[in-house]
Amino acid sequence: MTGQDDARNDAAMPDGVAKADGARPVTEPAAPRAPLRVVFMGTPGFAAVILRHLLEWDDCEVIAAYTQPDRPCGRGQQCRPPEVKLLAIEHGVPVYQPLNFKTEEAVAELRSLRPDVLVVAAYGLILPQSVLDIPRLGPVNVHASLLPRLRGAAPIQRAVMAGDAVTGVTIMRMEASLDTGPMLLQKAMGIGIGDTAGDLHDQLAELGGRLLTQALGKLADGTALAIPQDNERATYAAKLTKADGLIDWNRTAVQVHAHIRGVTPWPGAYCTIQREGQKELRVALGPGRIGPLRSEAPEYEGAAPGTIVGLVDEQLAIACADRLYLVDSIRPADRKPMDARAFLCGYLNACECDGGLAVCV
Repeated sequence: MTGQDDARNDAAMPDGVAKADGARPVTEPAAPRAPLRVVFMGTPGFAAVILRHLLEWDDCEVIAAYTQPDRPCGRGQQCRPPEVKLLAIEHGVPVYQPLNFKTEEAVAELRSLRPDVLVVAAYGLILPQSVLDIPRLGPVNVHASLLPRLRGAAPIQRAVMAGDAVTGVTIMRMEASLDTGPMLLQKAMGIGIGDTAGDLHDQLAELGGRLLTQALGKLADGTALAIPQDNERATYAAKLTKADGLIDWNRTAVQVHAHIRGVTPWPGAYCTIQREGQKELRVALGPGRIGPLRSEAPEYEGAAPGTIVGLVDEQLAIACADRLYLVDSIRPADRKPMDARAFLCGYLNACECDGGLAVCV
């Protein structure tokens, strides 16, 4: 990200927020105050990072942590507690795990805590208006995109899959509708050509934690301003499924590279290899690199997209719409990852290879 990017971002948020059309004060200036009483709501690792920042911040007291119920996961389907629960217990924070907030009992229990603020980050449950109305200073959400772009469940992955060069974090006031609330603070961050969704996940969580404490400080001292979102610019980041990992080799190599990085580590990129006279073979692929134009290599120019054409610099070369895509690591179904040459020798029976050996679909 360039200095110009920072300048544009700072002009829009947060220091220049008063210049924005539609910005409005959220709270009145307050007298010297006691630490904010915060109820935190979140579930996975991203949320745990946010919670850690709150626990380390002197100006708040985390009085409760709400997280989803323990659920079976992994091959053994063992019941595991959410990461937020583990961190909260470690720090002596009471943990609540309601199935939902559809009952008056669940809402009343939260109301009895008398929170100043609800902080929500990747909670995974819908909060009704009766919950959003409880905190004195309102509910605040940490969202991993530059809203209004990429509202929804998978903003980090979808930003990478789309080939975006920039993403970021938005701290917003919550409304009953999905990710539509006015923005308190926003900060951009560049996406590197090799960054995976997993890489960005960790970086954005740390950025979100730092930005959140700034926003809460402004809420507490009455200097917070809220900028309405431009709904006409809104896009949606749908939740990923395992099917989203399937690679479309008819796209350009740049698009394939973005797709693979966006689904790493989950659900993971995969394709099915068709071998003449043999069963189809499903393989998982890690991020590789963009190879040469096919027009620059006459022996590959006529290869259909998805064709495995051989080895280039000891990497598995697969034809895309315009270029070759070069892969270091391949993992056949239920096997350990292996390098390109070992895969060719073991699965395509070709330690030295030219031309089309198999087709990925």
